[in-house]
Amino acid sequence: MKPVGYIDGYIGPLNEIRVPVLDRGFLYGDSVYEVFRTYNGIPFLFNEHYDRLLNSAMLSGMQISQSKEALTQALKDTVSAIENPDREDVYVRYQVTRGEGPIDLTPDPDAVTRLIIIVKAVPSWKQEHYDLGMTMSVPRQRRNGINSLDPNIKGGNYMNNVLALAQSREQGVDECLMLDSRGMVTECSNSNVWFVMDDRVVTPLAGNLVGLTRKSLMSLLKESGVEAMERGVHSEELPNATECFVTSATREVMPVRSLVLENGEEIIFPEGGGEMTRMAMNLYAAMIGEFKSSHQSQAWF
Repeated sequence: MKPVGYIDGYIGPLNEIRVPVLDRGFLYGDSVYEVFRTYNGIPFLFNEHYDRLLNSAMLSGMQISQSKEALTQALKDTVSAIENPDREDVYVRYQVTRGEGPIDLTPDPDAVTRLIIIVKAVPSWKQEHYDLGMTMSVPRQRRNGINSLDPNIKGGNYMNNVLALAQSREQGVDECLMLDSRGMVTECSNSNVWFVMDDRVVTPLAGNLVGLTRKSLMSLLKESGVEAMERGVHSEELPNATECFVTSATREVMPVRSLVLENGEEIIFPEGGGEMTRMAMNLYAAMIGEFKSSHQSQAWF
């Protein structure tokens, strides 16, 4: 499957897509975006992702020029353009930049937002990350404070996350677990994190993006009678965790088998996930199965 892209009405091979150098998304990371995947050709949580895009734009003071209808049609046309004879599921990223203007931090009030779309194969995560779990560490880099940059702006400037992940990768692990300036746990580089503490499933409340996968899983756990909650989690509590997993649109539910703290202490979790982690994985898989069977009429391909 060869990736395709869209920009300014043009659809073609991704390596032919060019962003103008005066685009504010390129110059300043002045953009918002969403990522979703398909199941059996059906876009998963499409409306929820679009609503979150609008919220990111609102928090950024950006007025999106494209209507929902025009944006949706561009997405469908780009998805249809990819060579996909086996009807494999795809990864879709759509990004709206504030458009072009002078090299100036103040946006041009007449600028028209630019839509950019990337369609490619769904990322193939290592099977061992599901069979055994991935590894994480707490990097030196701290998460941006919510009073400096709202974490619910899903925007194009990821330098904070890039630096944190690079520091953890230098330690030989797969992922980072970011703390804020107070030592509170926030999230991983591009996914939400969960812990099992005192037989409760806990996901951090402070300084993170409200993940749609997290929201879905929270509802599933509560409906199944599991005591699950969002609350502040301080790094000093982490040694008390007995299980850990992460969630995102493409990872779905992925277990964590170890976490290295800032002081070098390593916490070991059950390989392949403990009882609660496996339950979360099974609940989410069952939900996806039901979604595929009940939404087939909404397939894009």
